[in-house]
Amino acid sequence: MKKLITLSLFCLSFTLGAQTIVKNVDAVTFKKLIDEKQSILIDLRTSDEINSKGMIKGARQIDFFAKDAESQLLKLDKKKTYLVYCAGGGRSGECVDLMKKNGFKEVVNLEKGFDDWKRKGLEIEKK
Repeated sequence: MKKLITLSLFCLSFTLGAQTIVKNVDAVTFKKLIDEKQSILIDLRTSDEINSKGMIKGARQIDFFAKDAESQLLKLDKKKTYLVYCAGGGRSGECVDLMKKNGFKEVVNLEKGFDDWKRKGLEIEKK
């Protein structure tokens, strides 16, 4: 009986962990998702990075290096879809893992980051 309960709990935890939809997409696909206006766009870069290079229009900044970044992220509505990006994809990859671990519904990562977005000539805004 104990083995059955343990197996059931394991299966349940695996199922619950698998609920987050994670996508890693290129800049063109990311742009299409932004244009659909059904997601919340989050820039994970520092203020210095944003001030010197600009940002994707409509993004909300949560500096992933800030002490309160995790608490800011965990205050977000987990039922919504989030589009996240950083400079090159490292921080946003970590952010996706954090959001997945905490039960967010759907998270989309700009896999090569803002630098690739800018290289492809997609629209940015300066602060």
